[in-house]
Amino acid sequence: MTLIFSNDDIDRLLTMPEYIDVLEDAYRELEEGRGVVRARTDSLAPTINSDAVYGLKSADGIAPKFRTSAVRINSDIITCPEINGQPRRVKVPAAPDNRWVGLVLLFSTDNGEPLAIFPDGVMQRMRVGATSGLGIKFMARENAETVGMIGSGWQAGAQLLAVTSVRNVKSVKVFSPSQENCVGFCGEWSGKVEATLIPVATAEEAMSEVDIALCSSSSLDYIYYKEWLTPGLHLTSIKLPEIHPDAALAADRLVIHNLEDKQPILSAAGTPSLENVRGTHGEVKTSIQFDKLPTLFDLISGKVVGRENDAEITCFLNNTGTGYQFAACGAVAVAKAKELGIGNEVPTNWFTEDVHP
Repeated sequence: MTLIFSNDDIDRLLTMPEYIDVLEDAYRELEEGRGVVRARTDSLAPTINSDAVYGLKSADGIAPKFRTSAVRINSDIITCPEINGQPRRVKVPAAPDNRWVGLVLLFSTDNGEPLAIFPDGVMQRMRVGATSGLGIKFMARENAETVGMIGSGWQAGAQLLAVTSVRNVKSVKVFSPSQENCVGFCGEWSGKVEATLIPVATAEEAMSEVDIALCSSSSLDYIYYKEWLTPGLHLTSIKLPEIHPDAALAADRLVIHNLEDKQPILSAAGTPSLENVRGTHGEVKTSIQFDKLPTLFDLISGKVVGRENDAEITCFLNNTGTGYQFAACGAVAVAKAKELGIGNEVPTNWFTEDVHP
């Protein structure tokens, strides 16, 4: 039987510390050359809304250690509005009932069968958080206890869970362009983590006098700058456009998530310009020689060290996610689901065929 999960099911199956442990284990396999990662692809085309573009995104990976492979697929209506003076990449919930569309297909590498199908939302958020968490675990000061964060949206909650999972955090200053969202976020999460959450009025205030700086926004432009760097800081982002290249290059140690970051985009006539969709992404990659940098895999394997003393400034760029993350985390989720009786079983024959494809 093939398991069908909802986002609520996925949320019940794995905690943030478990995601961090699974990915740390999985990345050792990648460093040893046994896992497979395919670079994400984005295909763009016109849609009926002239202010939007249709995007079909896919990424996949194979995790032999977990005996699984996964494909993540997103079918999106994308807009690029300016919000509070900054360009944003906003996916519109245009599917029936005002919903988004993202799916993960998990397969067995033993016999090829589909093991599970589930929405990508919760797992993608948690694996992004766990990736940042691993960067913090290997690069931030052991005694780091104060955090600044820019962002109060969906991804920010996972970043908060990650940093508090790997360090004994006492306080977190949070800034968001929407003060209402910022105050609401701090109120919601104050009961979920032990750290004290403090809404602040500016990004610079959030980033001042902290041990760890987290960027967790939907901005297509820079939100963190070189002049905010201080000795001993660990700086991290969830995507490339957030940290100005001058800030990243000024760090004593700079590490990226992985080198599988080539993202071919196919654009049809009449679509918004790629700059509108990707923001400063291209500028960052022009300024920083990614192929010269160590990766998170190098950190975990011990090939490089994340920090040698408490005065160093370290920076981790989560330049791109991978389908491999879903293969590893999905395998653990399915195993737990079977133990706990979570999910809906459907006949695997619905997704297999008796003719040669």
